[in-house]
Amino acid sequence: MDELSKSFGIPDLEDEDGDLDFAAIFSGGDASTDPLPTIGEADPRNEPAGSTGADGEKMKDEHRIDQAANETSQYAPSAGTNRRSKVTATVEQAEQDIFSAFNSDSATPPMPKALLGQTPEQISIFDRPPVFSYGGHKDKIEDASQTFEELRIAKADDFPELEDGKSVSWRVKYGDVTKSISDPKGTSIAKMKEEIEKSKAFLDALNKGKVKEQDCLVIPSVVAKNKGTLPDYKGVFPTVEAARDSDKLICLMPAKDGRIYEMRKTEMGEFIAPKNKVADFTSIRAGFTPALPLIPQELMGQIISFFRCFMNERAEYEALVYVYWDRQEEAFVVFVPKQIATKASVHTTTTNNMLPEDRYLLYADVHSHNSMPAKFSSIDDSDEKATRLYVVIGNLDRFYPSVTARVSCGGSYIEIDPNLVMESAGAEFPVEWLDQVEQEDAYPENKTPSFCDTRDGKVLI
Repeated sequence: MDELSKSFGIPDLEDEDGDLDFAAIFSGGDASTDPLPTIGEADPRNEPAGSTGADGEKMKDEHRIDQAANETSQYAPSAGTNRRSKVTATVEQAEQDIFSAFNSDSATPPMPKALLGQTPEQISIFDRPPVFSYGGHKDKIEDASQTFEELRIAKADDFPELEDGKSVSWRVKYGDVTKSISDPKGTSIAKMKEEIEKSKAFLDALNKGKVKEQDCLVIPSVVAKNKGTLPDYKGVFPTVEAARDSDKLICLMPAKDGRIYEMRKTEMGEFIAPKNKVADFTSIRAGFTPALPLIPQELMGQIISFFRCFMNERAEYEALVYVYWDRQEEAFVVFVPKQIATKASVHTTTTNNMLPEDRYLLYADVHSHNSMPAKFSSIDDSDEKATRLYVVIGNLDRFYPSVTARVSCGGSYIEIDPNLVMESAGAEFPVEWLDQVEQEDAYPENKTPSFCDTRDGKVLI
């Protein structure tokens, strides 16, 4: 051995004949005289210098602890053992450990063999973040450690209907597996995703290649506000699927036939039937609330005079006008389209027979029924589908014609009082006229009827 090796404590790697000593190379010295220590046994070659006395013994103990922590008896090489075989054994043991969790006696099946590789395509389904899915909107959930309740609060700014946590229920749809969340405040999204990934149903479907939707969808459902009228066991849901995923025993659902259906969940099974008496909703009254002023009486007078021009002793015809709202002038205007009229019908002749939509809003269709009553016909029902105001004026052979008005709400008709949308045919008169009429029983405490509006000394009906 040269002096440099001696000074740095490098062992002599040559035998007596000058050849390389392989036992010394792999064992750190002479295999017969200098074996590696086992766990818990001091290695004199690694003793700290000057470790004598009480302080020295303390340093030795600390050194032994550190040395034992870094060694394992399973993989510690013995004298003359090839260390490359130990590395191979370590890799094989690690591979065995990967499968140990999935080869136990529990109900969890083994990891699909298709996922043993390490390419992104093979393991991407597990690495993908869960996805928030609501109202056609999808967004990756970057922080899956948050609870479902924390996600609801975070999304409430974009979706105000999620503000009331009591009206929001959650479910997770991952492949063909759907899980309802019973504890949104105490369940994390990552935990639920992992639970589904380890389930037998999910892994079986994955093994068979039947997992088409590879995103873990986190889906909230908003139930109707109950206003304190619905008990905890009853809820209102938009679909049958949402009702099934809920924890409510009695569920109310709207159907496309316009009826309300009730689902009841019992030990016997699931019952669904039409709900004949629905007392769980607030009362709603059909009607129309105008956003525009009343159509002026003068304008309606012009329309009536125009309609009367198509009536004489020989024949009578219907006619049609459109009442537009001029957005620029903020006033109503009448437009007469090109039309072909008969006694019982009227038809416009061109498709572009209207005013420009960028300035004019078509507010009302007004047509006449000549001497016939002001009643909408079946032909009117088939033509008047658009959502707007419709007026028919009949009995034009009389001094005061009859007027009927209705609105179409998506093809559903609601008859309304004409006074709601147009000025009355009456006129102002002096308030002193009322003093000349004594009301005997109807209004004993007030001479002025409640349906009279007095303004500046005049009365307007």
